[in-house]
Amino acid sequence: MDKIFNGRFTAKTDQDFVVFIIGMRVNKWWLFHRWLPVILAMTKMLMTLQKDKSLGMRGMESFFRLFPTTTCLISYWDSFEHLDRFASDKSLPHYDAWMAFMKKAGKSGDVGIYHETYKVSQQGFECLYGNMPKFGLASAFSHEAVTPASHSAKDRIK
Repeated sequence: MDKIFNGRFTAKTDQDFVVFIIGMRVNKWWLFHRWLPVILAMTKMLMTLQKDKSLGMRGMESFFRLFPTTTCLISYWDSFEHLDRFASDKSLPHYDAWMAFMKKAGKSGDVGIYHETYKVSQQGFECLYGNMPKFGLASAFSHEAVTPASHSAKDRIK
């Protein structure tokens, strides 16, 4: 079990970064052959990213909803260039996974995929974690106790 940090904490970074949200929605659960390959491909991609930090993914959090079956992965990247390089480099697992998805499930509607990308400035965010393990931005960057100078959201977003 992850260590719980009692009290109020925030995240700090001295660099701009990217938040990338990606996931899938199973539209026809009985068609395992359509959505199971998506899960397996994502697993391979995440293993690659966690093994090689030079690819630029700093951390991630994942979530699952049972009905309708939907996954959501929030990842934190050093830059958009790192993310784009991972997505388009034919020697890395994303490219082949994308081509396979388009060929097998593409426009069928059996499984949906989505992503959102946000470029964030080092001063364009604030966060608060109360009685939590290192999580989200605090796991990807610096996890710091809230001080009188960072007590409110207005103070932290400066």
